[in-house]
Amino acid sequence: MAHCYFNDKFLFNATRITHRPPFDNYPAAAKMRLQIAFLENAFDMSSRAFKKIVVTGAAGFIGSNLVAELQARGGCEIVAVDVSRDQTPYLGQLQPCEFVGRDELAAWLERGGADVDAILHIGACSDTTNNDRAFMLRNNLEYTRTLWHFCARRGARFVYASSAATYGDGSMGYDDAGDPRALTPLNLYGESKHLFDLWALEQQITPPVWAGLKFFNVYGPRETHKGRMASVALHAFNQIKQNGEVKLFASDRAGVADGGQQRDFVYVKDVVAACLYCIEAQPEQYAFARGNHLINVGTGQARSFADLARAVFAALKLEPKIRYIPMPEDLRGKYQYFTQARMEKLRALGFGAPAHTLEAGVRDYVLNYLCKT
Repeated sequence: MAHCYFNDKFLFNATRITHRPPFDNYPAAAKMRLQIAFLENAFDMSSRAFKKIVVTGAAGFIGSNLVAELQARGGCEIVAVDVSRDQTPYLGQLQPCEFVGRDELAAWLERGGADVDAILHIGACSDTTNNDRAFMLRNNLEYTRTLWHFCARRGARFVYASSAATYGDGSMGYDDAGDPRALTPLNLYGESKHLFDLWALEQQITPPVWAGLKFFNVYGPRETHKGRMASVALHAFNQIKQNGEVKLFASDRAGVADGGQQRDFVYVKDVVAACLYCIEAQPEQYAFARGNHLINVGTGQARSFADLARAVFAALKLEPKIRYIPMPEDLRGKYQYFTQARMEKLRALGFGAPAHTLEAGVRDYVLNYLCKT
């Protein structure tokens, strides 16, 4: 190992300077353990090959796509975490990997987590209509705090799923460099994510690398289990196959045409690429963020639901047939009419991969996945 030493703000080695976690607030014994873990894990990250990565929500939509990509890359041990291995078919369709139940993860980490390099925490209750406050805060806030504390204590990297739902009605914009304290989410799901974001920003003791990724409207393979909460791309495909038409919500807002509600639709393959880039980035790459590691993951281009429906028809080489239906009562007043990610922050981190256009992403999803199931 290269010679290295600590001062008040930095960890030095023979070739570069890297920001280190703020160890000083820990008791002496814990401080020493964290320093040792950091020294063992934090060097040679420019060509980093993780030995062991934990992926929560691994049986779900984004999580299973992350597991698939990590397996395709090879070179690391993957620990999949979720409520049950069999709650969706996705893990069974991938290469076998170690599985830990969601409720057993904290104890598993304490027993055998010393060699965990990173946690990709994607698991959460993402149902925007769930109004069980105790359940949402337990699953989306307290559970995430537990994983944060583990990573900070052990010197492991931590990337977690925040959400564009934290931006509320969009009146404050979708700027991840803005003050998150000014945001007011529209639903309990968004609030639970927002509360953790605010808590994370207040912490003096952090993982050596951490980021909260604000996913915008993600669509793509391995989402069929989500039912009503699946993407409009999937619903549109199913409706076309069943009835030859797509039903979209009519507008209940003056000045917005039916089907004119807009979202930043992002293909899940682009989300996976951003997640892995953020977990692998050097600590000094985050210096520009000045401690605010909340980062949008979208395309930077809002498109209408009507555009999305037309893209599905086009992929199937069919003429569009769209019918508009009333907005459900439980969504009125809680429905975002426009989302568009500011993407400068992710670009400043060094992520330069171009996002799929809506038409290209939908075409790949429809032809290479949905039409083959």
